[in-house]
Amino acid sequence: MEISDELLCLFSATVREEGDRYVVEVPKREIETGSLSSGETYRVALIDGDRTTTTRSESSGTTSTTTSDEPQPPVEQGEVRYVEVEDIGKQGDGIARVERGYVIIVPGAEVGERVKVEISEVKSNFAVGEIIEE
Repeated sequence: MEISDELLCLFSATVREEGDRYVVEVPKREIETGSLSSGETYRVALIDGDRTTTTRSESSGTTSTTTSDEPQPPVEQGEVRYVEVEDIGKQGDGIARVERGYVIIVPGAEVGERVKVEISEVKSNFAVGEIIEE
């Protein structure tokens, strides 16, 4: 599956029935971090959460296949994305959170900074992102 460079955010959500319509809620953090603005119109793509997903990282040239039996990290090595640093860890590194609260450690970042990072290391519960643009 190709993912557009125009992607503003990515999150998992449940479609719920609300009277005569169906609703997908956007997490508050997506508005607060500046990725989206309340009252604006956006294109929405829905991907079946029970299927196998194949993604290709253009920066590393690698292809990976995952199944949704186990939650997978929402980032992959070589991926580039914008994050907002919310906290400072015990070692002094910036801490950003993305989908499902997944942590990205950003060495050299300060609280409140919104930086462009390249993911250099991915673990099951955290990743490390190197700043490539402030």
